[in-house]
Amino acid sequence: MRRLILILLFATLSPSLQAENPLTPADSPILIYQGGGDYEEIKSNLEEAITGRGIVVTNTLHISRMLERTASDTGLSTKIYAQAESLEFCSILLSYKMSLAHPANMATCPLTISIYQKAGDEAHTYLAFRRPRLLGKSADVEKAITRLLGGIVEEALE
Repeated sequence: MRRLILILLFATLSPSLQAENPLTPADSPILIYQGGGDYEEIKSNLEEAITGRGIVVTNTLHISRMLERTASDTGLSTKIYAQAESLEFCSILLSYKMSLAHPANMATCPLTISIYQKAGDEAHTYLAFRRPRLLGKSADVEKAITRLLGGIVEEALE
């Protein structure tokens, strides 16, 4: 019994175990993963997980800063995020394969992974990405993109 309690406690506290599966259902249009730990550390891990696959981060969207900067002008006063960014990147091989399935699939690029902490909950960092929905005979490339994005996220949260 004592051993079971220790295993359950470890599973609750371990960020890498929390990151193994998305919080959302497997068929959800957006997959969300939760980890513990420092936002900047997880963001650095995320960047390394992307570039370690030979992919360049082409842009970082500073979502929380943009919302904070425009809040007084827009009247959008509810603070949603403590921190939030989206990293954009593209895999040339997957871009080519999705374009082969249907030329309009290029609208899916760049791929994006978002990292955020909710306002008032800086103990958890979330990573999220959209599940690709492509035109043409694209089931294999959709799965490959989902595997790539999921692998990047899981590595970032280890």
